[in-house]
Amino acid sequence: MRLKDKVAVITGGANGIGFAAARVFLKEGAVVAIADFNDKSGVESVNRLKKEGYQAEFFQVNVADRNSVDSMVEAVLERFGKIDILINNAGITRDSMLTKMSTEDFQSVIDVNLTGVFHCTQAVVPAMVKQGYGKIISTSSVSGVYGNIGQTNYAASKAGVIGMTKTWAKELGRKGINVNAVAPGFIATSMVESVPEKVIEQLKAMIPLHRLGKPEDIANAYLYLASDEASYVNGTVIHVDGGIMM
Repeated sequence: MRLKDKVAVITGGANGIGFAAARVFLKEGAVVAIADFNDKSGVESVNRLKKEGYQAEFFQVNVADRNSVDSMVEAVLERFGKIDILINNAGITRDSMLTKMSTEDFQSVIDVNLTGVFHCTQAVVPAMVKQGYGKIISTSSVSGVYGNIGQTNYAASKAGVIGMTKTWAKELGRKGINVNAVAPGFIATSMVESVPEKVIEQLKAMIPLHRLGKPEDIANAYLYLASDEASYVNGTVIHVDGGIMM
């Protein structure tokens, strides 16, 4: 097993990509803490995994609130004694054209997608430094690389994740901590459910593989970066986008 006895915290782990990652990590022997804002979804996700024969635990957190993050990390450390892997997967969208985007919608996305990554990473690093080992993987996006119409806030947050990833890779590598990011393309999750079918078909036509990605496609990239197979991978952004960025 590639993650045997490793303790992984997955933010936004109750649904979509985060839930797929939780399942993949559990299959590979990890102990998984599903950290999510929605306590109902969190409990339901843990119950789903239990029915499949896996044991995960749910920890409620608001990544935009530093006190909430600190409490979550403290609870995980108290329960499991260590944190080996952090997957900064929690994210939201509040799409709108620049001229129509409210300050509130801009700030809420920054608070969760960017500041939340800062909060969670800063909170787990002391424990990782103490043990001399850690894997930090954050979710960026192709939108953070080339921009996307109607996503000023989202693109800014995801570009910021790349900048923080590269900075932390330089700061923390000497302490035994690998820091990397994954940049998903268009993935079939609840975030795209509201997109009109006509637009979905246009997106598929732009992608060389001519399909949307699956949550498992991203989860498997997380798995690689979290495993010792990626022990010499640091400060890298892996694009999992069907080739749309070529």
